[in-house]
Amino acid sequence: MVNENQFGNRDKKGHWRPFKRVDYGPLFRWPSEPMQLFKWLFRWDGYIFPWNFIYALVAVLVWTYFTPPMETMKSFSIDWIAYITIRNGVLMTLWYGVFHLWLYVRRNQGTTFKYNPKWPETDNSAFLFRNQTIDNLIWCFASGLPIWTVFEVITLWMMSNGYIPYLNLDTNPILFFAIFLFLPLFREVHFYCIHRLIHWPPLYRTVHKVHHANSNPGPWSGLSMHPVEHLFYFSGVIIHWIIPSHPVHALFHLVHLVMSPTPGHAGFDKVIIGDKKLLDTHCFAHYLHHKYFEVNYADGSIPLDKWFGTFHDGSEKGDQLVKARLKGLKEKST
Repeated sequence: MVNENQFGNRDKKGHWRPFKRVDYGPLFRWPSEPMQLFKWLFRWDGYIFPWNFIYALVAVLVWTYFTPPMETMKSFSIDWIAYITIRNGVLMTLWYGVFHLWLYVRRNQGTTFKYNPKWPETDNSAFLFRNQTIDNLIWCFASGLPIWTVFEVITLWMMSNGYIPYLNLDTNPILFFAIFLFLPLFREVHFYCIHRLIHWPPLYRTVHKVHHANSNPGPWSGLSMHPVEHLFYFSGVIIHWIIPSHPVHALFHLVHLVMSPTPGHAGFDKVIIGDKKLLDTHCFAHYLHHKYFEVNYADGSIPLDKWFGTFHDGSEKGDQLVKARLKGLKEKST
């Protein structure tokens, strides 16, 4: 079996920290390093593979096999809207359920690579029915699923009727594939902006605290949000109402929004597959956000947190800097 001590260590409270510091890819490094950029784009565990490739593949499959014809979606009908709602619910259940079953129900790797050694709360008044997993499921299905579906239905309906710009693969193949490549970057910028917004105290107290109740997040925590936050979160797909896009681009955007929070909130740095294969979740940066609240609002390819002074690299020195900054902000506010 894999030994987690090869990759990190635990503190006195049992919290695991990887040796590897949080960092960004070479996209915004200067002077530019073309070879490093190329490797980062196409290597395993880089920008495209595995996660963005998985999300794009799922979007293509959903568009090809599990989306009604454009002609059908020209007019609103309970039939195709209900179909999309059920299809989205199945997709969410399968994707989130696999992570939850593997890591939290069967506990196939115990707490190996788990940042916080504790398991989800089962008696905490911060959660509906005092149970973290039940709380997360309710917010995901009662709020996340319908709001996601509404954005998708409206977007596909407008594309089917030609109300918004439409991009065809046959006439614009380069732009068609370029949009796939750049959408995750747009997602990072949009998420950073709305994330900073909902940390504004009035919105945090009334909206974002639902998500941040998960200080020790699990797979279902990713989409566990207040309905207002879901509206902000999924609003990024409105970009396809403005720029020329194909329906599969909008589906990729929505699939990315729904699927990427799962590994991002898994609570484990790596998933052990078999005896030796490891799948990096890249969720340490966001775990630190749930731990310290005011750091790492965005984690990915664009160093937004470095540019705006909210970056935590995961080191003990980073802990000290964050605590000192938060103490200073608290003293300043009083």
